[in-house]
Amino acid sequence: MSRITKVLTILLLALTINSLNVYAQDQKKEKILFVVTSHGEKGDTGEPTGYYLSEVAHPWAVLMDAGYEIEFVSPEGGSVPVDGFDVEDPINRKFWLDKEYQIKLNHTKKPNEVNPDDYVAIHFAGGHGTMWDFPNNKKLAKIASTIYEKNGVVSAVCHGPAGLVNIKLSNGKYLVDGKTVSTFTNEEERAVELEDVVPFLLETKLEERGAIISKADNWQSKVSVDGRLITGQNPASAHDLGKAIVEVLQTK
Repeated sequence: MSRITKVLTILLLALTINSLNVYAQDQKKEKILFVVTSHGEKGDTGEPTGYYLSEVAHPWAVLMDAGYEIEFVSPEGGSVPVDGFDVEDPINRKFWLDKEYQIKLNHTKKPNEVNPDDYVAIHFAGGHGTMWDFPNNKKLAKIASTIYEKNGVVSAVCHGPAGLVNIKLSNGKYLVDGKTVSTFTNEEERAVELEDVVPFLLETKLEERGAIISKADNWQSKVSVDGRLITGQNPASAHDLGKAIVEVLQTK
């Protein structure tokens, strides 16, 4: 074997080892499951809705920077509708232009395709559509309760807590019972004139489940952390909620 051939062989071997190391590191990334709505219309108004872009993009950016991998599930699986489409926001734009995550969003998992053991956290993103297809989805509720009872984190922002209202733990109690929760408030729902369109007022329903509501003025950031349950009030809360998720995951 010539000297040049030996050098090339060594270089090729080094590149292969490096690639395997990178692959191994990627395989070891802890995963977080984002839940997004499949529902695309606000009641019978004819007005479109979907998952709220910043409530996915901002936590996504924080969690990606912290080294987590994000996967998506929706009640129906497949492509999902989007609302709050503001790509003037640089974080929203970064997320929207990420080809890998566009593929994931266009091929969201169905709940029965999810293994809860694969995830350290689950995040319910908001958007008015959640009010119709999150609350009564028993499979999503079971995924969330399983993650939570295996020492994982459950988070939700804005209308995302619609996914929390019927989650019960193995002791028969609602997940939110006795816990401090922030959610899209009754005042905010009235401000957008949808209080008679949504199937129920989210703040009221959570209180009925035993939640202790903590809120700020309309459209101000508000995040509540109660153990491994992390909730945010509105789109302005999404980035701070992402940071809270990282902090709890890294200290629990």
